[in-house]
Amino acid sequence: MKNRFAKYLSVVAAVVTVETASADAPAVTARVEPDSIMIGDRFTYIIEVDKDIVQSVAFPEFVSDPKGGIELVEDAPVDTLERDGRRIKLRKRYVLAAFQEGRLGLGTASVLYADKNITDTLRSDEELFLNVGTFQIDSTSHAIFDLKPQKTLKFKFREISGYLLWGILAAILVAAIVYGLIRWLAARGKSLATMFKPAPPLPPHVTAIKALEALHHKKLWQNNRHKEYYSGLSDILRTYLSGRYGIGAMEMTTDEIVDAVRDIEMPKKSSIDLATVLRDADLAKFAKFEPDAEQNEAAYDKAYYFVEETKEVEPTEGDEDEIMDNLTKENNA
Repeated sequence: MKNRFAKYLSVVAAVVTVETASADAPAVTARVEPDSIMIGDRFTYIIEVDKDIVQSVAFPEFVSDPKGGIELVEDAPVDTLERDGRRIKLRKRYVLAAFQEGRLGLGTASVLYADKNITDTLRSDEELFLNVGTFQIDSTSHAIFDLKPQKTLKFKFREISGYLLWGILAAILVAAIVYGLIRWLAARGKSLATMFKPAPPLPPHVTAIKALEALHHKKLWQNNRHKEYYSGLSDILRTYLSGRYGIGAMEMTTDEIVDAVRDIEMPKKSSIDLATVLRDADLAKFAKFEPDAEQNEAAYDKAYYFVEETKEVEPTEGDEDEIMDNLTKENNA
């Protein structure tokens, strides 16, 4: 089994010219620490070389040997242990693991050596051995039993009594909070259902005014973004017409929208302003039309006042009483 677990480098560093031809060859020593382990444990294989500073050596490259039961765990870099004048002492460590019991012969450590015109393999003096022990199992003195079936324990109320008590207390606390909330809402003429009722949608004119103000704050046309500015005006007006009059303005052309609003009762100026803004928007979007600052501000004003002039007026309390009186008179007549 001599050296069966290692293979050595075939290339060494360039040979350095020796200053003296009488320099001694490097001395190679090796050892294992510890020399006795249990199967699967790790040990350290150490190679040390004492050489002249101008001499070149190459340490072996370890290759795992599964058949021999030896595997590499760590390949440590070369360390310099000491230096005395022209002499230097190097150390190479390999952390290995053994998976085969018995007395393993590790052979002698080999190092490739080059000096001037000499290339040789140097070996340590003594062979290394590793004792690998294993666990002894006496199957004759131990009976082997099958797995025991699962055991079902009796139910005990005290095992869940704590959880049950805390659950009851939590339920009482939640019920008290809900009851107090219902009483508080009832005192204000409200109910618990109103808390989860979604807010009513905003009227179309409120949504349009907010959108126009947000568009105005973006200052698009001031930054030469006329197409985006007029596209915003057009989309806001089309959305308003859809919500206010039920016109499918988002899918209609400008001419179709102008024809549709002719049948709707609104101030004539409002319909003219609507047509003007939509046509200017078409020119800006499709013909790269860039109106001046006065026209841009005028377009915003026309859109804003079109919404204000055509918004649906909510009846006041006095108007509702007048409507009811008129209905009563018509019924009596």
